[in-house]
Amino acid sequence: MGPCPGRDDIQFRLTAVAPSSAVSLQSVSRHFGAVRALDQIDLEVVEGEFFAMLGPSGSGKTTCLRLIAGFEQPTSGHVRIFGEAVEGVPPYRRNVNTVFQDYALFPHLNVRENVEFSLMLRKVDKPTRRREAEAALAMVKLADYGDRRPGQLSGGQRQRVALARAIVNKPKVLLLDEPLGALDLKLREQMQEELKALQRTLGITFVFVTHDQGEALSMADRVAVFNHGRLVQVGTPEEIYRRPNSRFVADFVGSSNVLGPDFVNGVTGERRWASLRPEAIHVIRAGEGISRLTGTVVARSFLGATIRLAIDMSGTMIHAVLPSADGAPSEGDRVTLGFPKDALHYLDDET
Repeated sequence: MGPCPGRDDIQFRLTAVAPSSAVSLQSVSRHFGAVRALDQIDLEVVEGEFFAMLGPSGSGKTTCLRLIAGFEQPTSGHVRIFGEAVEGVPPYRRNVNTVFQDYALFPHLNVRENVEFSLMLRKVDKPTRRREAEAALAMVKLADYGDRRPGQLSGGQRQRVALARAIVNKPKVLLLDEPLGALDLKLREQMQEELKALQRTLGITFVFVTHDQGEALSMADRVAVFNHGRLVQVGTPEEIYRRPNSRFVADFVGSSNVLGPDFVNGVTGERRWASLRPEAIHVIRAGEGISRLTGTVVARSFLGATIRLAIDMSGTMIHAVLPSADGAPSEGDRVTLGFPKDALHYLDDET
């Protein structure tokens, strides 16, 4: 038996393993005649993450999802799913499934049969597809609802059936096209929590399209913001909210005071666009402190836990959000404002 090598004879090599790309869009454009629905999109979705596409109507987010699903084909560029180019590959041959806002359940089939349907098309034997369907229904907390028809379910329950039908195929990527849009506020908030928990349990990649900033910020690991067919910013919810790169992102994501160069110059001495979140502002009655930022409350909205004030600062409207409390300023009151220096975020551009 040879001598044991000494420590100096052994070389340890550590190699960082890059996260796998689940979905990749490379210089992707989609044109409908003269309309550019998507314009040169470059995007990477990491395997296992909850990724949200956020933007107003007509921004291109749904077109992007349809390109991944295979319902649309790119005018130019490449779409890859786990490294495989999928241009021209039909939806049923892609390892993805889509959940739509309208659920698209078959009313003449019961819940279990709806979930089994895609397995039946793949000629999976009846005992196996029933077992898989029941497991999927249990995953979405509908184990006892298999014999009911969709018309006997609430909106939230029908949404869960649509999810079960999608996950029963064990896709690598689950695409969700504004699936909570038809639900009321309380149920939507409940489903947000359940969707995030389901994604963690399954461990698969979720790509979620929404125009609701609250949904994107509360559920996603990363958010892509779209506008006019372009991808304008990608980052974590905290990055998108606290460090928007443009006036559009600052104004669209959450609520923000987008401040012009003249106003900012009067406060900081720098003539630049900036954003200031309402919750970062301290408001006191005029005369209780010294500040150059003095204005008049022109609107006051009670929101339960908070009060939202609209304050006219000599022609610039500033919105502030305060905890609900007795003695909060009223309409017509003169107030002074203050905020931490780092709460004022300079924007990279003017758009």
